Amino acid sequence: MEDDKTGIQLWNWRLRGEEAMETLESHHLHFMETGNLTRVSEFLLLGLSEQPELQPLIFGFFLSMYLITVLGNLLIILAVSSDSHLHTPMYFFLCNLSLVDICFTSTTVPKMLVNILIKNKVITYAGCITQLYFFILFGLLDNFLLSVMAYDRFVAICHPLHYTVIMNPRLCVLLVFVSWIMSALYSLLQSLMVLRLSFCTILEIPHFICELHEMIQLACSDTFLNNMVMYFGVGLLVGGPLAGILYSYSKIVSSICGISSTQGKYKAFSTCASHLSVVSLFYCTSLGVYLSSAATHSSHSSAIASVMYTVVTPMLNPFIYSLRNEDIKGALKRFFFLEGIKITE
Repeated sequence: MEDDKTGIQLWNWRLRGEEAMETLESHHLHFMETGNLTRVSEFLLLGLSEQPELQPLIFGFFLSMYLITVLGNLLIILAVSSDSHLHTPMYFFLCNLSLVDICFTSTTVPKMLVNILIKNKVITYAGCITQLYFFILFGLLDNFLLSVMAYDRFVAICHPLHYTVIMNPRLCVLLVFVSWIMSALYSLLQSLMVLRLSFCTILEIPHFICELHEMIQLACSDTFLNNMVMYFGVGLLVGGPLAGILYSYSKIVSSICGISSTQGKYKAFSTCASHLSVVSLFYCTSLGVYLSSAATHSSHSSAIASVMYTVVTPMLNPFIYSLRNEDIKGALKRFFFLEGIKITE
């Protein structure tokens, strides 16, 4: 009798196990039928326009801007590294900014150009996460370096006698190093936060890059935590440096107004005019993108507007810093003159 009872219990457990497996399979089938996928293999980058006749124009436009950006920023790096007179904190930060601008545009533009060339809008899931990581990394680095450069100008104008003591090589390297670490950690956090999301069958990103906000909107799972981390990060890591820049320039303006001679005021202002122009261009275009997307609720218009700070600003930075900067122009002239002499010899 005991053997019979044991056999009946084993049979019941087996039936319950089979029923549980059937329930799990039905839930899995329903999950697949509703279109929710925890893992995806690729996304589609819709770009700036889906009209075929505009693709050659867009390709030529972005290729030209990319080449100008890379060449212009490389010339800045070349001028600073080749001339010992430019081995100062201001030009050290400028050199780092030029390097970051090259990397920033190289994260997005080449992939866009390749997609247009081969007429394929696909980007792999791993490629999209990688692009997202480096886009956030170099975008934040731009932001931090601009704030560090504002601090450098603040010390130079407001505390000129202590400038060399305060802005010593150790502090300059430390400021750049901390900027890299903070940017790398935050971009890693955001990338890991995206990895936890599950996505729907609609995997079209209405942008020419894997933009964080657009990817969060595509997700089928709960995105509250992602949005909270994103907005908190923007407020802290973008708003904080911007507040530091505004504070630095308020002190700079106050110090310049205290200078009695007109020539002295002009000389003091000219040392930070280029940086102020770059700061205005970077933050005004970024703010413009945010306001345009919030007002129109159109991802397409937001993608077009984002071209300003992702491509145009890095392209214009070398022109802003070199056209009115006699030190940069002089360093380039001396470099190419010496190279010309070496070639003729």
